[in-house]
Amino acid sequence: MKVRLLDPDRDFDMAPRLPWHLSELIEEDLELRRLYRAMADGDAFLLDIAGKVLPSTVSNPEVIRYRQQILADCLANHAVVQEIYDLAVGGVEVRRKVFLGGMLLRDPEAVLRRSVRILEYLGNSLRQLRGLADQHADKFRSVGFRRLLAAVGKQLSDDYLRVLDEQLSELHLPRGVLLSARLGLGNKGEQHVLHQPPRRTWRDKLAGGHSGCGFVVDERDEAGAQALTELAGRAVNDIANTVAQSAEHVERFFGRLRTELAFYLGCSNLHALLVHSGVPTCFPVPAPVDEQRLSCHGLRDLGLCLAAGRDVTGNDIDADGRSLIMVTGANEGGKSTFLRSVGVAQLMMQAGMFVTAESFCANVRDGVFTHFKREEDATMAHGKLDEELARMSEIAEYIGANSLLLCNESFASTNEREGSQIARDIVGALRETGVKVVFVTHLYDLAHGLYAIGDPTSLFLRAERRSDGVRTFRLRPGEPEPTSYGEDSFRRVFGLSAPNDTEPVQPACAPGARTINGTPGK
Repeated sequence: MKVRLLDPDRDFDMAPRLPWHLSELIEEDLELRRLYRAMADGDAFLLDIAGKVLPSTVSNPEVIRYRQQILADCLANHAVVQEIYDLAVGGVEVRRKVFLGGMLLRDPEAVLRRSVRILEYLGNSLRQLRGLADQHADKFRSVGFRRLLAAVGKQLSDDYLRVLDEQLSELHLPRGVLLSARLGLGNKGEQHVLHQPPRRTWRDKLAGGHSGCGFVVDERDEAGAQALTELAGRAVNDIANTVAQSAEHVERFFGRLRTELAFYLGCSNLHALLVHSGVPTCFPVPAPVDEQRLSCHGLRDLGLCLAAGRDVTGNDIDADGRSLIMVTGANEGGKSTFLRSVGVAQLMMQAGMFVTAESFCANVRDGVFTHFKREEDATMAHGKLDEELARMSEIAEYIGANSLLLCNESFASTNEREGSQIARDIVGALRETGVKVVFVTHLYDLAHGLYAIGDPTSLFLRAERRSDGVRTFRLRPGEPEPTSYGEDSFRRVFGLSAPNDTEPVQPACAPGARTINGTPGK
């Protein structure tokens, strides 16, 4: 049987698609580890699966909708799915219940006995799975679950389970080992074949009759007993290998079932936590890759929702037809939060999950990449600009023509003119290849220069700030401003007036040092 709950046509490949260090940077920038922990709810296996499935973006909208339907079934029938998952866990861990000493691994009869015992445990699990399918199949609506449960009901029929029990009973060899062989070169036995001993009738038992030939070995004849054991082992070896492979096949089925259900149970854990915190969720609408779509209502940063334990301010964005979103505005106005919310929502949508918004629609991308500012290199081996350029170069090696790139204060480590020119060239080159870019920046020269072009495929958003300096944490379409209102932060921290943050600040440093643009960080 095939599980196929993550992909309707094939077993889902969970191998990482990016180098580990690049994946770690993305996880750190988007705060994905907080999301994984919420999905795991203390379960190490669920934590591992969440970290493998969610970053493996699915670029087929049909597969995304297929998963969404299955997840909806899991949310509606959580108790039943949990029972199925528990059965799968028991099937995976069955070998722990049947111990076989290391010295006996070479004994075909011992291997056969252990494999038969494993299959008996697994057969009991299959029977319970069949019972759950019969009892609850009509509660599921998704194509994936209905197909799986129908296969369970059909392939694990009463006749199949009855025959399985009978064959496992015979494989215990209750009537001993009946074998045949032929003489080979040097009168050595070869082509040993195991046969099913005939059942003795009540007359045979009364008369003490036996069919076929047998051996009686004196209980003190250890060499004779060893010879007979080796002889029986030659006949049992093939059937022992076959039964062992059968047991592994059933174990793999339960292993796959456990793995794929673990992802959906993790989603259920996250959904329950968000509902308890009053955070709205919805199933997003995935659009084909060739449609430039991004629109949302009430989009929230999931990481912030989890950290705050309550609902947070959401954003309404209409960026359909736009390949560049440039975000500017007041410090601490929610720009980076919005950037993370877009990246996490894109990943969650393409994993087949819900998103933390009232509505969300975006076209699928073949990957999500981040380029956020970093702290100074502690080893002093590289300057900040060198590190940023090296990281962007590595991203360029893996980013696809239909990817999404999220930049947060990129190239702000140098002066404004140089940083703006670098960013302008990189953004232009990426957009020409089809990459969608969302860029948060305080580089006025960069933002205003792109705004002045009047490109209809570019959207410019500004963090809202009221006249009294209060941040609403909402983004509105607007022309970039030459100030980020750093004096608001200055007054809040020090309670003093601050210099106009639009003027460049000359640091007191050694002669020849660079002039640092006075625009504060976010």
